Amino acid sequence: MISLTSSVPRFYDYIIVGAGSAGCVLARRLIDTQQVSVCLIEAGAADSNPLIHIPFGVALLSRMTSINWNYNTAPQTHLDNRSLYWPRGKVMGGSSSVNAMCYIRGQYSDYDEWDRSGAIGWNAEQVLPLFTLSEDNTRGASHFHGVGGPLGVSDLRYHDPLSLAFIAAGQDVQLPHIHDFNTQERVGLGLYQVTHVNGQRCSTAKGYIAPIKDDPKLTILSNTLVNRVLIDVQEQGQKQVATGVECSIDGSRTQLFAHKEVLLCGGAINSPQILLLSGIGDKQHLAKYHIECVADIPAVGQNLQDHLDVIVQVKCKRASGYALMPRLVPKYIHHAAKYAIQRNGLLASNVAEAGGFAYSQFGSVDKPDLQFHFIPGIIVDHGRGIEFDYGYGVHVCHLYPKSTGYICLNSNDPLDHPYIQPNYLAHSDDILALVDGVKLAMKLLASSSFAAYSPTPWQPKLAADSMTDEQIVQFIKSQAQTVYHPVGTCRMGQVDDPNTVVDPECKVKHIRGLRVVDASVMPSIISGNTNAPTIMIAEKIAQDIIGA
Repeated sequence: MISLTSSVPRFYDYIIVGAGSAGCVLARRLIDTQQVSVCLIEAGAADSNPLIHIPFGVALLSRMTSINWNYNTAPQTHLDNRSLYWPRGKVMGGSSSVNAMCYIRGQYSDYDEWDRSGAIGWNAEQVLPLFTLSEDNTRGASHFHGVGGPLGVSDLRYHDPLSLAFIAAGQDVQLPHIHDFNTQERVGLGLYQVTHVNGQRCSTAKGYIAPIKDDPKLTILSNTLVNRVLIDVQEQGQKQVATGVECSIDGSRTQLFAHKEVLLCGGAINSPQILLLSGIGDKQHLAKYHIECVADIPAVGQNLQDHLDVIVQVKCKRASGYALMPRLVPKYIHHAAKYAIQRNGLLASNVAEAGGFAYSQFGSVDKPDLQFHFIPGIIVDHGRGIEFDYGYGVHVCHLYPKSTGYICLNSNDPLDHPYIQPNYLAHSDDILALVDGVKLAMKLLASSSFAAYSPTPWQPKLAADSMTDEQIVQFIKSQAQTVYHPVGTCRMGQVDDPNTVVDPECKVKHIRGLRVVDASVMPSIISGNTNAPTIMIAEKIAQDIIGA
């Protein structure tokens, strides 16, 4: 990786901003298929932290501030005025290097809705081959899965017995055992497949970039912050043209130029921020920060959607799970040795081993609107806190929120974090759906499948049959957090739609040579974890670019 200003070439065919879930995919596909030069720019460092690659390290990654953007939201009116912590990966691989590695695509009908909303060409039939193209699934090739792709997808090499108890508990609430959540049938509970290869995390940096990192056509700039896109203002009546980027390398502002295209892959927070800093966005908002408007697109930063999540947790008397307790130290030592030799055992777990999908009162026949992630341990403050006790819990996530928010600037300084307003629970249906989810989670944890662990309620402290809906609402408002799935802030759709930022080829309206390719282009949030869909988006746009 290049870090010295004097050694950085200034001209490339393509400049990719953000080496995360999408940027790494684009770089790999362009290098593999075309005789072009590519500059891949990442604001963070190399993915050298061993906790990134050891799956169980996810339990500690939230404390690693050096590989995290460490965002916080505006105070949330409907969440007791709390400001919520939003961790995002600031490292090679982006959030694919720090997430829980669950491989979930969402409901296939979600993509049909994208197509109907104006993202023509993104229906379920068209995107399924892109998912399989990216995969190297240890289960083998099938209608729903592929082999030979850069992204390792596998079954867990280790799971805790508590995760199996959770799956068994589904029988008490009519949730069957599901073996593959990425087919058409996914209402039920089961073990998640994960983005692993040989017992290690397979981020997009590892799967897509590591094999080509020494290719002379690829320049990787780490620890490099992009300040803005350079826009060449053409004659009146002509589209402006993106010609490159201004970035900070070793403390010096440097301009890099793209002969063909600039591809923004910064994610749902950074991509709209860069557009705004470049003069692309709402004219009045830009004027507030003395930024010249080159394209008046008020939708930039709007349509922010995220999955709100609340954890129902119990404590137990039995020495079990992944607790931080002296009695379990020999167990951890044994498994550390096992992992070092065989890439197996407890350290091969992604912690969020089991989960599934269910309905609230707002779910429809083909739209389960609740997702669970079961944790065989106690989670405090995204893993930043510690509770010295045995226990386990269920993340309850509402998949189709009706509340939307926005992202805008706090200043014209690229180093300043943007203003993040997710506007959680602004729509009353969202809290009602979560109430249904919490009730269901409490029933699961009270199942006879867990009787051997002698659980007692901890968060909330009352049993399900002892709580009113009003008490559950207050529990949600005091405890709910993000489950790390922000999307939608550079919405994709038809050019004449005032609510869109990019067209179905992810080209920014009114600007030539500029695309946004990441989770920010999703017209609506996917019903599940967003990493796999983001990789799919990049695969599709790579094909568009290559075939142009």
